[in-house]
Amino acid sequence: MTRAGEILPGFAGGTINLASAGLGARALFATDEFFGPLERLLKDEPAAFHPGLYDDHGKWMDGWETRRRRGAGHDYAVIALAAKGRIAGFDVDTSHFTGNYPSACSIEACHSAEDPDEATEWVQLLPVTGLGPNAHHFFAAHSDSVYSHIRLRIYPDGGIARLRVYGNPALDLKAVANETIDLASCLLGGRIVAFSNGHYGHERLIAPGRGANMGDGWETRRRREPGYDWIIVKLAARGHVDRILVDTAHFKGNYPDGCSLQAADLGCVAAECDMLVASSAMFWNELLPHRKLSADSVHEYGSDMFRHADPVTHVRLNIYPDGGVSRLRIYGRVAEASRG
Repeated sequence: MTRAGEILPGFAGGTINLASAGLGARALFATDEFFGPLERLLKDEPAAFHPGLYDDHGKWMDGWETRRRRGAGHDYAVIALAAKGRIAGFDVDTSHFTGNYPSACSIEACHSAEDPDEATEWVQLLPVTGLGPNAHHFFAAHSDSVYSHIRLRIYPDGGIARLRVYGNPALDLKAVANETIDLASCLLGGRIVAFSNGHYGHERLIAPGRGANMGDGWETRRRREPGYDWIIVKLAARGHVDRILVDTAHFKGNYPDGCSLQAADLGCVAAECDMLVASSAMFWNELLPHRKLSADSVHEYGSDMFRHADPVTHVRLNIYPDGGVSRLRIYGRVAEASRG
C-alpha cells in the first residue's frame, strides 16, 4: 500500500481520475452523510487529519462517513464521473479511518445520458471485497465498456477518505465530426506522454477551466544550464489545428519568456507510441514559431500564424527557458480519416 501523499491528484499511470471533483465529477446521492458529506470523497488533495477538530456531529473526518447502522442493510453512494470513459481500476482510500472504516465495499457502474434512477441498469465492476484501516486499496476493473456513473457500496457503514476511478475518457468521434473542440483536453482523451521537467507539477496543464492558483498547471524547476523545457501532449484524436491558447494564469515572476509549438502525425494510437515520441520530437515540424509570453495572461494564436495545416496527433509545447504555464488548449476539428 502507498501513502496518500504519493498519489498524484487526478492522474496516475497514463489514466486520469474520472472521479476527480477538480475535473468535474459530482456527488449525486448517498444513503447517509451524518459524519462526512459525499463531496469530500471526490476531493483531489490527499486526505488530511486534524486530531482535535470536532463539529456538531462528532469527530471531523476528511471523507464520506455514515452513522453507525443499528439494523439490516448497508450504505451506498452514487457519483457522476467527470467524463464518460473506460475504467481501468479503483483506489479506495481509507486514510485516517482506523476504527470507523467499512469492512468491505463493492462498485457498480452504468452508462446513462441522464443521472441514474430506479430503472437504471448497473454492472458490477468490483465484487464485495474486504477493506482495511488507513490504507489505499487498489483494484482492477476488467471491462472495456464505457461508463458515466459509479455506485459505491460499503458494508455495512463507516467512512472512506477518497475514491479514485482511474480510466480513459471515451470520445465519440462522429458526434464531434463538424465541431471545433479542444483536442488536447484530458476530458476528451488528450494526455501528457512526456516532459523535460515537471518539478512543481504537470498534470493540470490540459485540465478543464482556468487554473485556480500557481500550483494548478505545469511548472518546471529553475533551469541552471543551457537549453529549454518542453512537454508533449497526445491529442484526443487526429485533427486539424485551428487555434492555440497558452494561458499563464497566476504565473507572474516565473512565467516563461517565450514559447513555440511543434507537431507531428505519428499515425498510431497504440501505447507503444508513447515510448517513441520524446526521441522523435526534436525532428517534428514547427507548428507555431517562437512567440513572447507575458505574466498572468491568455495568449491566443490563430491559424494565420501556423507553419503548416496538416493533421496532427501530437504536439510539443516548448517554453524558453523554463517556468510555468497554467493551461494549453489545442482547438481544432477531427480529421476525416479518424472518424471511420
